[in-house]
Amino acid sequence: MSNTYTQIQIQAVFSVKSRDALINPLWEERLHSYIHGVLKEEGHKPLKINGTEDHLHVFFGLNPNQSLSLCMQKIKGKSSKWINAEGLCKGAFAWQRGYGAFSYSRSQFDAVYLYIANQKDHHKKMTFLQEFESFLKKFEIPYDPQYLPKDVSSEED
Repeated sequence: MSNTYTQIQIQAVFSVKSRDALINPLWEERLHSYIHGVLKEEGHKPLKINGTEDHLHVFFGLNPNQSLSLCMQKIKGKSSKWINAEGLCKGAFAWQRGYGAFSYSRSQFDAVYLYIANQKDHHKKMTFLQEFESFLKKFEIPYDPQYLPKDVSSEED
């Protein structure tokens, strides 16, 4: 698009199906690199990717030519297919349905980047569910607790 200029920074947060701890430290950097490649391939600008064994945070500049929902479909679909093709998990790997996506101004870039970079330390103090709910509250997003990411004992699909 000529004469179109944007700065749309998104932090997407999503978990492994059933919040199982399947992202192994032995291959998590490869996963981050793979998702980085998916973002670039789709015309987005990868900024920072990190997480823990049961969820990821993907911070990127959104290409305005692609909807956020299609971007997330590409990230989650291609990465789960890659994990399964590489045989990185016992059994089938899948991401849980849905995601959280939060937008940030340029002035918030450094804080968001550092927050994502320090995920492992951060989660020594707060669970994923506590973190996810805190984002929803901070961004004043109405939600029904029954639709929050489920844990292993309550997954129904």
